[in-house]
Amino acid sequence: MKSLRFVSAEAFVSNAEFARKNLGGVAHNLFPLLFKASYLLEQGDVIHDLVENWPLVDFNIGKLLGPTVDYQEDLSHRTCSVCLESCLTGLRDYVLNHPSPYVKRLKVVDLTGVKDVEVQLCQCKKTMGRWARTQLLSKLCLELLVYLQQTQCNPGTFEISIDVLIDLFVTERNYELVVQALLKKCYCPLKICCVAFRSDNLALQKFFYIIKLTDPSLLRKLEIVHNVRLEMEHLEILFNSIHFPLLMSLTLPARTFNVRRFTATDEQMLTNIGEKMGEMMQLTELSMSFSILTGRIRKLLSPLKTPLKMLDVSNCSLNHADMAYLANSFHANHLEALDLSGHNIPDLYPSIFFKLLSHSSSVLRSLTLEDCNIQDTHVNMLILGLSPCQKLQEFKFLGNPLSSQALKHLFTFLCELPMLKNVEFPVPRDCYPIDITYPIDDASLCRFDHQKYKSVAEELNLILLQANREDVKASTPLFGSYDAAVQETNNELGAYLIKSFKETLEKFTTSLNKMS
Repeated sequence: MKSLRFVSAEAFVSNAEFARKNLGGVAHNLFPLLFKASYLLEQGDVIHDLVENWPLVDFNIGKLLGPTVDYQEDLSHRTCSVCLESCLTGLRDYVLNHPSPYVKRLKVVDLTGVKDVEVQLCQCKKTMGRWARTQLLSKLCLELLVYLQQTQCNPGTFEISIDVLIDLFVTERNYELVVQALLKKCYCPLKICCVAFRSDNLALQKFFYIIKLTDPSLLRKLEIVHNVRLEMEHLEILFNSIHFPLLMSLTLPARTFNVRRFTATDEQMLTNIGEKMGEMMQLTELSMSFSILTGRIRKLLSPLKTPLKMLDVSNCSLNHADMAYLANSFHANHLEALDLSGHNIPDLYPSIFFKLLSHSSSVLRSLTLEDCNIQDTHVNMLILGLSPCQKLQEFKFLGNPLSSQALKHLFTFLCELPMLKNVEFPVPRDCYPIDITYPIDDASLCRFDHQKYKSVAEELNLILLQANREDVKASTPLFGSYDAAVQETNNELGAYLIKSFKETLEKFTTSLNKMS
């Protein structure tokens, strides 16, 4: 519902030429209202001029686009390229073009509030993801410096200092640009302040160099993913050389840990890493998927002083002792998001798993149990375990060998979870050829009866409809949930994988030639 004020704001900004000419006569407290209206209508020129003339002390894009009294709809998930580029170029021109720098009040710009989502509702349909925002801000900061050095500017311009809070995303392709922007940060009126840092497809040496430039003492989220070859000894060096006092969330790449080849030295190294994480008093989110951690969860998690709210230990080869520790640890009562995918829960530790669910049930919002060998005979037991989880908003269980009938039974129960919003369910087993084996490999994933699946999916949605649960989205993303960061850089990652494959083939061929 739009207030009369918001409707008036829309009318004002809808004529871009008129709005830009008359901004000088607008009261300062109306700038946030006009900004949201301009963003909704994708009036890039008006957005640019609003930011260029921003009269307030702070510019927080998440708050500006979020629900307001005048317009309840949240626009922060619209990463519209036209709008965001206009914001950033307007910020650059705020420094350059104002006739009287001494009356400028802007001190903090927070760009962290925008959310990258799969479906964009903006008309232009062109998004500016986290990587592109990193690229553009770095480019504008460097251009600004060059301009200030080459032009006779008002001396007051150099006294402008604006902290720009941003979630940086660095890969090989934008590494040099971001490094230059960070190195020259102290000379630039726009100060890049990294709140969250994601690194992918980057040599280890480059990662260690750039992470020090970000000012790790301010970092709240660190994601080291996919093609950064960080192993346990590198992680120990990182934690020994850099302190992360405000870090709340840590994501490590696959195979950071592999206990199958541990020596006595490695055991001590793991203990040291656990102790270092224990010094991170704000740490509440930890993702270690695809590491081999059999029998070592206690060693890593017991030193933590703050209970975890999010834990991803998917495909970590946990054993009964690991699950028992999790179920009985102080973390269990605080877990809001838990991913145990890739573990044969029904056969290995059903009772301990349900004890863990019971302890976390009062706060658990997201549960992922993909490829856990949950079969028809386990559905009643699963329902029993999920029943206390009345705050559950998201349940993902792709890759489990469940029949159409079992899914219908499970969906009937899921309708009873009052806060549930998102369900990711597997293609029913009876849609696949009879000789299919689980877990299903990628080559066989699409070899199912699509017509039968469509029919079953319609029946499942009908169950939701009849229970008045149209608010629940049910889907089967065959190759996993949408990842905005991966989607944005998939071309670069694809090229990297091809290059790696080519290098491996060349090494293999060289070895064969030497043998012959």
